[in-house]
Amino acid sequence: MRVDRPAKAAEAPMSPAQGSLYANRVKVYPARVHGRFRRFKRAFLVFALAVYYLLPWLRWHRPGDAPDQFLLIDLAGRRFYLGPLEVWPQEIYLVTFLLIFSAIALFLVTSLFGRVWCGFACPQTVWTDLYMWVERRIEGDRNARMRLDQGPRNGAYWTKKVTKHAIWLVIAAATGGSFVLYVQDAPTAVRAIFTGQAGAWTYTFVGVLTFTTYALAGWAREQVCTYMCPWPRFQAAMLDTQSLVVTYRAWRGEPRGKHKQGESWDGRGDCVDCRQCVHVCPTGIDIRDGQQLECIGCGLCIDACDAIMDKVGRPRGLIALDTLADMQACERAVAGVPPGPRRVEIAAAAHTPLKLIRPRTLIYAAVLGLVGLLMLGTLAMRETTELAVLRDRAPLFVTLADGSVRNSYTLKIVEKRHHDRTLTLHLDGLPGATLAGLGVDEARDRTIPLSVRPGSVATHRVHVFAPAGAPLPASTPVIFRLVEPDGREAARHASVFLAPGR
Repeated sequence: MRVDRPAKAAEAPMSPAQGSLYANRVKVYPARVHGRFRRFKRAFLVFALAVYYLLPWLRWHRPGDAPDQFLLIDLAGRRFYLGPLEVWPQEIYLVTFLLIFSAIALFLVTSLFGRVWCGFACPQTVWTDLYMWVERRIEGDRNARMRLDQGPRNGAYWTKKVTKHAIWLVIAAATGGSFVLYVQDAPTAVRAIFTGQAGAWTYTFVGVLTFTTYALAGWAREQVCTYMCPWPRFQAAMLDTQSLVVTYRAWRGEPRGKHKQGESWDGRGDCVDCRQCVHVCPTGIDIRDGQQLECIGCGLCIDACDAIMDKVGRPRGLIALDTLADMQACERAVAGVPPGPRRVEIAAAAHTPLKLIRPRTLIYAAVLGLVGLLMLGTLAMRETTELAVLRDRAPLFVTLADGSVRNSYTLKIVEKRHHDRTLTLHLDGLPGATLAGLGVDEARDRTIPLSVRPGSVATHRVHVFAPAGAPLPASTPVIFRLVEPDGREAARHASVFLAPGR
């Protein structure tokens, strides 16, 4: 869905000789606002920051040498830990499933509620909101901050500015340091950082993340959403006429203008042109110009407008979460009706109900459910023991003095459980064959025991002997099987046994 801004008066093109083709950034001074969207935004801010800063400290007991951290991306140990789940490098497809699931979920939520991610959950929004809160606490609300920036550079000015930026840097450093705790054991990493024992890469990442947090949330702010983030460019593809978006109801608000107490509302719209919706917007846009790329859908303009409607005695909802279908229905209903309170009454009867279930959302929900089932099925069927067999290529085979033929193999056993075990190696497909473990006990037998360590990859060298005189083809398919002490098969892998041929 796309609603263009009203066309502005045409201007003569500017030549490079007349001036710059690019305008400087106009600093945005968002004002404080109260209301249900502001309360929800603040509650989610506290929740998101608490999760980010505290999650690395949540403990989860694991046996052996595994780290006792609930969520950890262990780059050194090549593991990803999430509670009881331990993901190995060869199971990276689980992360792929998770990313696809998250993307489809974002598509579904966007098709239902518009840019709710941008307005409430995006990290840029969360940290910018935190930085703005610090700024308001130190420098005051919108008018006070504007006067400070336009006033003299005296002691009060520098005291407030230095204090603000110092707190911003502390928040940025805590943000960068907390991110490092997701890839290292949190207590160990913090102790190493503050004692100077952490590695150069740790300090580098903390420094880079501190700088980016400070620069993006403190200085760039709405410029990130407008120019750097790709999401606004294609999120409109997820919207349709039934998607909820922050909307100015022009059929009710126009013609706008100042209103004095006691004056009649007949022949005019409900918008008193107070510009409070512009003053509270974190990106500095005027929602009355229609849907815009800069709008993040936070709803603060709704809170500001509702407060003004309460003061002037008009119904709330001049700016509201609405759908394009409902807007069009109301516009058709009030067509030909003079501006005034009568329009609100007529439009109330013409409002169309929100349709959550529609083809677009059904498709997203079906794909989301399919990906979720595939992910759960993959988790349920994941193997705790894996076997890989690599056959030696030089030489391909060896004919021994007694006439038997020998092939050599390297076995890699991945043991994902955290207790010691001894498995038995069997070979199928080669009648009369015997096995011998290289470097341990080279006595030939029908089976050989192989020990595995918990949470590790064990490597074993194995010889396979075909009996002398056996009529062997040049290549014989064989299967290596690992069997538990109770007789259950733990893992298997197919290979071939090579011989001179008949």
